[in-house]
Amino acid sequence: MATAAQWIEGARPRTLPNAIAPVLAGTGAAASIDGFVWWKAVLCLLLSVALIIGVNYANDYSDGIRGTDDERVGPLRLVGSKLASPAAVRNAAIACLTVGAAVGLVLVFTTAWWLILVGAACLAGAWFYTGGRNPYGYSGFGEIAVFVFFGLVAVLGTEFVQAGRVDWAGLVCAVSVGAFSSAVLVTNNLRDIPTDTESGKLTLAVRLGDARTRTLHQVLILIPFLALALLAWRSPWTLAALVALPLAVKANEPVRTGKNGPGLIAALAGTGQAMLVWSIVVAAALAIG
Repeated sequence: MATAAQWIEGARPRTLPNAIAPVLAGTGAAASIDGFVWWKAVLCLLLSVALIIGVNYANDYSDGIRGTDDERVGPLRLVGSKLASPAAVRNAAIACLTVGAAVGLVLVFTTAWWLILVGAACLAGAWFYTGGRNPYGYSGFGEIAVFVFFGLVAVLGTEFVQAGRVDWAGLVCAVSVGAFSSAVLVTNNLRDIPTDTESGKLTLAVRLGDARTRTLHQVLILIPFLALALLAWRSPWTLAALVALPLAVKANEPVRTGKNGPGLIAALAGTGQAMLVWSIVVAAALAIG
């Protein structure tokens, strides 16, 4: 039986920046066009956190029953390590996704009915990443999905439910956060290339190979810093987000220097930290104007 600490580790807390950063960036973008609504920002954060934890448990469940996690070099997996039953992890995933759906319905009823279609797409994307008969995460589309759901949808959705519209600054933030979020998954999949290859999980990293995957990580974490040149037109204070650049360089170091296996765990956490700092500074700068 898994302990509370193991359940928390199984929720993959290192991925929480992927949930927090888009809400911060979207809220900053909303504030920059005088649309900040604090309680909707809080609901967006609850929704985003519930979804990412639900995705992580669903991934743990689906990979576990397929045997993909039987031989791991990364953080704990509950089903793969047999610390929790598949049914328990599946139920945890469903519970988190249900919480996210409930919060999302509040935002739908107080904003626009058609957002329920966006929410349904998010829930389907969460479950079928590694679930179902033909999971898209096993075909190399995981990074694209992360870019869309935790970049474009999360940032622009947060801006829209508060301000009632989206704008170019929100789009720049969405692309930037999406690039950061995709870089987190690229790091994870780079680490897992050997085991994913053996299990038949054709992630983008497996398809690209080791060298090109490392180059992709470098490109993705550079995009948000190049985007600051655009955001500076809305607020020159956004350039202060360059403070996150040393964190990004440090996060890329294990990738750039050829580390493998457990040596890439620091890159996973570091990429998330750079994303979070970038988003905090940009959100504050956009709010200030």
